[in-house]
Amino acid sequence: MRATVDFAPLFRSSIGFDRMLNALDLANRIPTVDNWPPYDILKTSEDDYRIDMAVAGLAENDLTITQERNTLVVTGRKAPEPQDAIKYLHRGIAGREFECRFALAEHMKVTDARFENGLLSITLRREIPEALKPRRIAITSSTTPAGQVVPQIEAQKEAA
Repeated sequence: MRATVDFAPLFRSSIGFDRMLNALDLANRIPTVDNWPPYDILKTSEDDYRIDMAVAGLAENDLTITQERNTLVVTGRKAPEPQDAIKYLHRGIAGREFECRFALAEHMKVTDARFENGLLSITLRREIPEALKPRRIAITSSTTPAGQVVPQIEAQKEAA
């Protein structure tokens, strides 16, 4: 059973968090239909992440990974087997079609994708452009003589 959360109070009292609140609201409304294939999301360092997906029964060329703006889409479509091929007595390995969508934060980029022994690993990195990183602002006053060194405050790097 899924609890419904009302984000209206946050919309009224938050400024600049529209995108995050909309994403939470959307995630709350979309029912989860299928949880196949199973996957893990790992944070490997401050700005690095990895998605590991168990895609048994699929080959490397059955998988497609695309990044569309802030959405990562992983699709698996198995090529049809000829009718006169092997006849299964029991088929327990799924190998069925799937499409998984992952909402990515700003400035997330896929840096690598590897397929080995039925496990697809997608590596992501947050790369914030220099123009958007915190910068030091000089403070001047009308009483400061020209050429005199003005003390400056340096900001610490904070995790997003």
